[in-house]
Amino acid sequence: MFRGIYAGTSAMLVQEKMLDVVGNNLANADTSGFRARVAVNKSFPEVLMDRVERYSIVDEALNEELKERKFFPYFRGRSPIGTISMTNVLSETIMSTERGPVQWTDNPTDVAIDGEGFFVVQDGNGNTFYTRSGHFQRNDQGQLVTHDGALIQGDGGPITIGEAASVAIGDGGQVFADGEQIAALQVMTFATPTYLRQVGGSLLEETAESGAPQPAAGARIVSGGLERSNVQVVLEMVRMIEANRAFEASARSVTIQDEMSGRMFTSVGKPS
Repeated sequence: MFRGIYAGTSAMLVQEKMLDVVGNNLANADTSGFRARVAVNKSFPEVLMDRVERYSIVDEALNEELKERKFFPYFRGRSPIGTISMTNVLSETIMSTERGPVQWTDNPTDVAIDGEGFFVVQDGNGNTFYTRSGHFQRNDQGQLVTHDGALIQGDGGPITIGEAASVAIGDGGQVFADGEQIAALQVMTFATPTYLRQVGGSLLEETAESGAPQPAAGARIVSGGLERSNVQVVLEMVRMIEANRAFEASARSVTIQDEMSGRMFTSVGKPS
């Protein structure tokens, strides 16, 4: 009887995560260079279930025994319950590699990558990230930065254009200040870019699954345009509706199982 409740609850958790992914995609539909995440569900013929057990918070003897460890909120451990068949779980989310459309801005510091690859940027703490967004600008120190202030990395580190009157970026990534080349943009690729971790907006971080960054051979830079988000709003709305309906159906199944359990408890042992 309770396995039906576990199965329905498992399905509700999956759809909740699906809605989180869809909501994040829709929130970044207008973020330049953003690439949508896709939730990957997997079904298993049999999955082990367990329950989390906790100590009572009023057990003063336990508090004394735990001492400095009592910050672990009275966690006793996990106890196996059994197995559940035909369970669907959210396995992972991966990044869509489909390119977004290019919007022409005629701004010389707006660039897009024609093909695969990612620009390299650094935040104020020296952390390295990767992005498809080429919405660059000059900060107060005369450095080339993203719209949120991350430093654009060139072949020699951060790119400084100073007080140059004119800035241009060539199709090979060369950065020109007043007609003189001062740097070249770093453009990197990954063996499995779908496994890059999203850390906010269009910023991505390498993972063990994505592989280490490698220079993008022959990457072509398009100046005067921005790659828009590849989120397809209509498709995401369809996914949201499907996830909502699946969540409601799963919640209804849990309610029915709970009602049946209640009837069983009240019926067993009742004098005939």
